[in-house]
Amino acid sequence: MAKKALTITLYVSEILVQVKNKAFLTGRSRDNGNNNEEVAHMQASDDDEDEMQLLNSIGNAFATLKSKLSEFLTLTPTTSNNVLIDGETNLTLALSLPSNYNQSTADAITRGCDQYLVDMTLSEWFNITNKADADGYLNKASADLAIIREAAHKRVRPVRSDPTATSGSEQL
Repeated sequence: MAKKALTITLYVSEILVQVKNKAFLTGRSRDNGNNNEEVAHMQASDDDEDEMQLLNSIGNAFATLKSKLSEFLTLTPTTSNNVLIDGETNLTLALSLPSNYNQSTADAITRGCDQYLVDMTLSEWFNITNKADADGYLNKASADLAIIREAAHKRVRPVRSDPTATSGSEQL
């Protein structure tokens, strides 16, 4: 049976922006005037050490995502390494889906993958900086994965052919 290919490209630079914005908003929402230093440490800044941690977390999340979606992946590398990704890296998922896969869910799969990486990265970040927020992002990542899997399993309904229709040549 023929398969449908879906290639998803995720831009690390975009994931970094989302992570930093969400971490900033979370930190700002915790600022009650008495915890400025705590809030400042919660925010993912442009410091090299923070960026290295975020890139490492994105790499970890991407490896986990590939493992969770392995039934759909077409890439089967024979080698691997632990080289840290950078902000210019593009992460690619080449999925092979059943021929009756409903292509209208491609955007849901793509956004779900993007949000999974963001939420897993934030979970790991807050696990270091504010454990109270880490579980919330881990739960969101689990929900993201459920959305991805549901969208990947959507199928086009078969259409019954009309048995009374003629095929161009009538039999007498």
